[in-house]
Parts: sequence; C-alpha cells; structure tokens
Amino acid sequence: MPRITILVFLALLLDLTFAPSDIFAVSKGEELYQANCSLCHHPQRIGTTASALLPVFLKNFSDTSLAGIIKNGLPATQMPAFSDLKDEEIKEIVSFLRTPSVVKWGENDIKGSLEITDRDAKPLKIKDIKNLTAVVERGNNKVWVMEGDSILDKFDYGNIHGGLKFTPDAKKFFIPARDGWVGMYDTERGFYGRIRACVNLRNISLSRDGSQLFAACLLPESIVAIDVKSMKKGNAPVLKSMSVEGKINAIYELHSKDEAVFTFRDKPLLGIMNTKNLAIDYMKLEEPFDDFFIDPLDSYVIGSSRNGKLLQVYNLKDGKKIFEYPIESMPHLFSAAFWYDKGSFYFATAHIGKTYLSIWKMYDWAFLKKADVGGSGFFVRTNSNNPYLWVDNGTDELILIDKRELSQKKIVPIKGKKMIHTELSGDGATAYLSIYENDGSLIVYDALTMKELKRFPASLPVGKYNFVNKSRRYDPIQLGGEVFRQKCWGCHHPTHEAFGPSFKWVYENRDEKMIRAHISDPQSTHKSLGYQKTSMPKMKITSEEMEFLFSFIKESANAKDN
Repeated sequence: MPRITILVFLALLLDLTFAPSDIFAVSKGEELYQANCSLCHHPQRIGTTASALLPVFLKNFSDTSLAGIIKNGLPATQMPAFSDLKDEEIKEIVSFLRTPSVVKWGENDIKGSLEITDRDAKPLKIKDIKNLTAVVERGNNKVWVMEGDSILDKFDYGNIHGGLKFTPDAKKFFIPARDGWVGMYDTERGFYGRIRACVNLRNISLSRDGSQLFAACLLPESIVAIDVKSMKKGNAPVLKSMSVEGKINAIYELHSKDEAVFTFRDKPLLGIMNTKNLAIDYMKLEEPFDDFFIDPLDSYVIGSSRNGKLLQVYNLKDGKKIFEYPIESMPHLFSAAFWYDKGSFYFATAHIGKTYLSIWKMYDWAFLKKADVGGSGFFVRTNSNNPYLWVDNGTDELILIDKRELSQKKIVPIKGKKMIHTELSGDGATAYLSIYENDGSLIVYDALTMKELKRFPASLPVGKYNFVNKSRRYDPIQLGGEVFRQKCWGCHHPTHEAFGPSFKWVYENRDEKMIRAHISDPQSTHKSLGYQKTSMPKMKITSEEMEFLFSFIKESANAKDN
C-alpha cells in the first residue's frame, strides 16, 4: 500500500486532523518538541503537568523570550533548562509553537483528567458562613480562605481566571484556571482535587442548586456540564460537552429559575440554557456583548461591545431591547455595583481607559451622571450594609463614594503602591484591599470606621470573593435589605418583635399573597388578619421594591435572632 494511503487511513482510523503538508512530513521543530517537551506540555501542546503551548497562550511572548525560556528554564518552577539544544534547534521549536493546532478535548478526556487529591485537613472553624471569603494570591499561586481578619487555610493553585463559584450552602467552592482546570474546595476537607473541563477556559457557573458545574470554553468552543455532587475518585460524571459556534464571553446562572445565560464575543447572540435538560435557545442582539450582567431580578440583561458605542438593555422574557444609551468606551459591567436609595435602584461601573464611573438608574432605565475618580480603575464594590461604593482607580488611592450623596473621599493605604479590588464581608463590616505589587500585601479594614485591622504580606494579591457578594441569590436579598431600612425600619425588625411583628414571624405565619397585599394596602387587609384597626401606613411601593423587599422578608425566616 502506498505511504500516503497508509497515512490517510491511519488519520481516519484515529480521528486525527492533518493538513496536506502534515501527511508528507513532520517538521524538525515538531520532532524536537515531541522529544523534549511533550511529556509535560502534551503531544498536542495542550498541557499536562505544565502549561499549554498553543499560539493563543503565547501571543504575549516574543520569539526571543520563548527561546530564552527553553534554553535557560524558569527558576523556582519545574521548567528545566535545555542548554544542550543548539540555538537553531530552539528556533525550530519556537517556530513549531507558533503553528495553529486543531484542539480536541472530549468527554472521555474530561473524565480521565479527574484528580482527587485529599489533603490531611480539618474542617474549618467558621463563625458565620456568610463572611467566608477566598483570596487569590497570584504571585505565589495560592488561594487563601478567610473569615474576618483570620486566614483559615491556604492551598496551592495557579493560573486562576474568572470568578470563584460557591455552592448555595457555601460549603464548597470551585476555582477556574485559564488552561481549563477547575479546582474543588470543601470547608470540611480542604482542597480535594481538580478536573480539566477544556484547554482554554473563559469562566464557570453553577446551577442554582449547586449540583452541576458549567464551564464556558474557548478551546474547544463548547459548554461543558459536570455533575459535581456525584463526583468522586474514579468517577467523573460529565453530563454533556456541547459544541457552540463562537467565542463565548461568559456564562452566568439565574437564581430564580433553572437557566444560565451566555454571550459571544464574535456573534450578536445571547444563549439561554436550561440547566435541567441542557437545551439551548438563542436570542438575537444588535451587536455582540463582550461584557454583561443580569439584573438582580433575573429580568434583564445589560451589555455592551468592546467596539460598540452603546450600553443596551434587553428584556430576557421576550428578547426585546428596551433601552440604549451612547457611551465612550466599554464598561466593566460584571464588576458593577448595585444599590437603592429613595425609591430608585442604581448601578455604577468603571470604563476601559476612562477616569470616571458611569452611574445609571435601573428599571426606570436612565443614565444619571459621570463621577470622575481620578484614574482608570476596574472594580466597584459595595454591600447593602455599607454606605460606600469602594472604587480603585489604577493608582495608590482608594475612592469611597457615598451611595446617597455621591460625594467622594480618598484613602491612600500605602503611598506609591498600587491598590486594586476591594471586597467586603457578607455583613459589610470588613473590607479586604489588595496592594498589587510583587512585595505587596492584603490589608484588612474595619469597613465602617476605616481603621486598619491587619496587614498580611502577599505577592500580587488580586481577586477576592465573598460568598454573599459573589452569589447572585443574595443580590435581591441585599437590595431588599436596603428597601427595608428606608421604608420599614421604624416599626419592624428582621428577627424579633418591635412596634410591629418581626419579618421572621410574618413569613412563618402568613402566606405570600397576604404579605404582599398587606404591604400594598394595609387599610384593606387588616381585618382579615384579625386587627380591628391598623397603624401601618399605606406605602407607595413599586413592583421592583416589592420583589426585593419580599426576598428580604423570606431570608429573615432563616436569620439568627440578633
């Protein structure tokens, strides 16, 4: 049989993809790569014990820097020096690394990648699970687990990309890495393993009951669904690997129904996936959404394009665009902060390359104003129990914006050292600030008095993720708490009787329909509740205020009596 026929037959048999030139010859660079690099970086360059070496991951490295790494190795890593290779041979390897590659990573690959690596760890001693916070220390490839100003645990994990995701009870969280690995942490057993969902990961999401994990993948272009509740050593139940045609921007779960939403960087489509049966429907957009968020009521998607000049709002129920407004540069929408004041709901977001935040009204959608913060930052953070928006501006300054007055004050945690990304505890009482330097630190503040509580040395501390602030389920509860404090605080308390009954008692003793009716029109409902008269005034309340307030009332039934 002729050589070319044999090679084509083998290609079909093994389901491999070859360009015509591949059939006749393997390049010198590929031969050298397979002999020297493939053991750690995988024969297909997708990474095993070492990182993937595909063009998408190497675009920020020059040929000279790659050659230097191959020849001299990387100190303090497992990358050895290949000083025995000739300069011309190293040049051939670098040339091969620049060539495109067809990436395949299917369900069997995902299942086979599962690693269960139980540590000898004791259950964490957590006082209030709502204050559980994870910190990413990029410089040392570590994750810290914290509560208040105490570090409860640390473990090794690198290349983190995208937000950590907590299960609804916060007993587990999952850590996504850019190269497709998803780490698993349990507050009862510590870091206990990882699974590789794909080769290049955009972000992860969980079903609202926490039983399924969804990975949005760029290589291969897909959404991978994994059953995390039944995952154990020797068993990695992959529910489905779903191919998509386009570069996914991100996937986010809804908290009110069994659905998740995703968009594409390169296609004007929004996908809505049923997280029970994994069916996907698409909604047309006018332009691709590079960044977006879902409003706290799961009713609208707010997005913008990197090259576009508009912020747009679509109704998720019927797919209709209901609002748009011209903008100068793309906002960081998923890092936007929400709050409520005097009958209106707001969000604020930073913009790429701009020194201001834009502030918007939600539901009666409108642009409100620009707030100059003196530099181009990325994150805006807040909590319903805290009066400020916490803003970084790309310098050594922390900007605090009063949510009611929109007045500003500045704090310099460490002069000349870059400050980024504040995170607040679930109760809003503690703030975590990153001093983003190789010899940086994590600073813990009392979030109300601005008094520094503790400072921990840290190399490039970056993302910080609190269970409450990073769980979409708590967005309506937090906004409902703000409605409560402005409309109901004078007469009611969440957990014990004041002038009126506690919200906890109300939820446990009245049905939802009656609760809503009594809030809307107490003069018409008090007799059916057994009262001869009512001292509760009739409040002007919007449908959004009602939804948020009811979320807070419902949550009060599970609150501690304090």
